[in-house]
Amino acid sequence: MQANEGKALETSVDGKSFARIPLRTRVVMPDDDLDAIITEYAKDAVRPGDLLFVTEKIVAITQGRSYRLDEITPRKLALFLSKYVTRTPYGIGLGMPETMEMALRECGTPRILLAAAVAAVTKAFGRKGDFYRIAGDKARAIDGPTKHTIPPYNEAVVLGPNNPRGVAAHLKSLLGGSLEVAVVDINDLGGNILGSTLDKDGERRLVRILGDNPLGQGLESTPLGIVRAV
Repeated sequence: MQANEGKALETSVDGKSFARIPLRTRVVMPDDDLDAIITEYAKDAVRPGDLLFVTEKIVAITQGRSYRLDEITPRKLALFLSKYVTRTPYGIGLGMPETMEMALRECGTPRILLAAAVAAVTKAFGRKGDFYRIAGDKARAIDGPTKHTIPPYNEAVVLGPNNPRGVAAHLKSLLGGSLEVAVVDINDLGGNILGSTLDKDGERRLVRILGDNPLGQGLESTPLGIVRAV
């Protein structure tokens, strides 16, 4: 078991220790089958009682939800709104016209406009995060390219996955049913469980276990990981 560079292999939550084991894969492409990827890279690595966590990005890519930048024509509203989104070193979020355009398509223009209006007001009072709270998980899960993104996704927008809870249940069955599975959206700023075979308490605990983003944010090529009690 080996951690990604700059990451710790183990963490402690509620007095219990957990290993977070990254699983390296080849670059997942849109014509790949998710079941085949999981079988190839995870099936022999997991043990009964483990939790397999899968990044939302490879789920979405295998569902055909990645789009080259040159396939997206942003409307004027997307150009306008994207100027007011704070970009971070960890991800561009909706801070470029192409990702904002996809948010408008995914979430609907009224919802994005409401989120932007509320965020503009509350940000003036020092409150952050209202945009994504209102826009929802679909907006939060949209990934745009950064300088650290693995090609060809350094020139693409990847949406959030369809039916992540159903995907988690299917993968649990694929792996024999003796472990839990979660589809996660984790970065260096925080995390969100998009769908899992856990209850809500288990999901909240998993966010804490993965709080330091053990899969990394760039070129690690580890879109899968195992949580194992130590």
